[in-house]
Parts: sequence; C-alpha cells; structure tokens
Amino acid sequence: MPDQLAELLYELAMANRICGYEGVIDAFGHVSMRHPSDPGRYFLSRSRSPELVEPADLLEFDLDSQPIVPPTLAMYSERVIHGEIYKARPEVMAVCHHHSPDLLPYCITGERLIPVYHLGSVIGAHVPVWDQRDEFGDTNLLVRKPEEGASLARALGANNMVLMRRHGATVVGNTLRELVFRTIYSCRNAEYQTRAKSVGQVHGLSPGEIKEAGRIHHQPNTLARAWEYWVMRLDKRGGTPPRPARARAAKKPRSGTTAKASKTRRKR
Repeated sequence: MPDQLAELLYELAMANRICGYEGVIDAFGHVSMRHPSDPGRYFLSRSRSPELVEPADLLEFDLDSQPIVPPTLAMYSERVIHGEIYKARPEVMAVCHHHSPDLLPYCITGERLIPVYHLGSVIGAHVPVWDQRDEFGDTNLLVRKPEEGASLARALGANNMVLMRRHGATVVGNTLRELVFRTIYSCRNAEYQTRAKSVGQVHGLSPGEIKEAGRIHHQPNTLARAWEYWVMRLDKRGGTPPRPARARAAKKPRSGTTAKASKTRRKR
C-alpha cells in the first residue's frame, strides 16, 4: 500500500495542477481525495495555489477536517467543504471546490445550469444552488464552519455538483480522474451554454440523453484518454509536479543490473 498510496498522492498533486492549467482554478480553490484504505480520512494540500501543489504539500485529515499531524504551514480555511461531503456521501472519493469564470455567471444570476452537449452530461440532470445566506445570514461567503460545510453537503444531496450563490461550485466524483473529468467538462458546458444564448434559444439534453451519454463518460478508457491528454499538456508546459526522491530512485534501474545487462550485450 505505501507505494500505491504514494502514486495516488502524486496523481492528486497532478489533479490540482491540471485543474489550474485548464483554467478551472486560479490562486484559490482546491482538490481533495479520500484515503483509499481509510474512509474516515482524506488528503488535501496545505494552503497553496493548486497549480503549484506537490506531493510533499499534501496533508491527511479526519472527516472533521482536523489534521492527523499538526502542520507547520497554513491550511485551507474552507477544508470543511471536503470533510462534510465525505461524511454525507460515503461513495465519493474526490472533491473539487473552485470559482471558474465560466460557472460564476450562473452562481450570480441564478440562471439554471443544464447539460447542453454530450460531454456536458457529466453535470447530471439537476444542479442545485446553495445560498449560504438562507441559514447563516450575512457572511464573508467563505465556508469555514462545520455547520456551513454540512449545509452545503445537504444542498448537494445525491447530485454531481452544487453551485454556491455568488461564490463558486463544488464537484464530486467516485474516483479522482472522474472528478477531474467532471470538473473540467462542467465548466466547458457552462461556457457553451452562455455562448449559445447569444445565438438563440438554448435546448438542453433530454433525461434519456443525459443517462446514455453519462454511461460513456464512466468508462475507464474515456477517463484514461482525457487524463493522458491533460497530463501531456501539463508536461509540455513544464508544469508536472516533482516526484518524491524515493519514487524517483525506485524508477531507476539498479547499477548492477545495468552493468550486467551491458556485459551480456557485449558477449552477444
């Protein structure tokens, strides 16, 4: 498990950076992952811009969003978003909170967000809107208290994502890669819905189309294909997170093995 966990944490760092590079997250926002073998814990970066997150930045939390090991650096103030959703949704394995400029117009106006093209079906048939003011009055709009996070989780319900009035959005996934896929393509859907309104009347997908298209997006090959594309784009930019020293060493062949193989080739 240690090697497997290290690889998953590397993917979590990669997920943060991908969402940053693809324009979903800027300096603010965060991506988390539930612990693969302990459902009562999750991993989230220290307070850092997602496009800079490295595996060494990732901290382990319980579902009350308390760190397992007290950190020496600042933590995200809105981490209760993640902990309270993991409490409410046992099947959820990854969460993203962001303030995408494509989605914010829907958070501001209350205009209903609907799936308008096949990849947009990732948002599901219904996207609820959570208004923090309904329960908590005037606030700074940040979700810092456990009761605020729990309220957001209730508004999310069994849906794939929830819009937050005048704030942003929170998205969930049953795997980390599914989460990244849903996060990015829900923003693309919002962009296309907004553009379509300038051309004419917007017609969304039918319930049957949402269901059928959604099945395709859950296929492992679909997620792997998209993940490979985003990793390639990040790597071309030079934005791939560094691997821990131990992981880098494990990937290098042992010198004795290399020398032995070389001698064998010379004999041939």
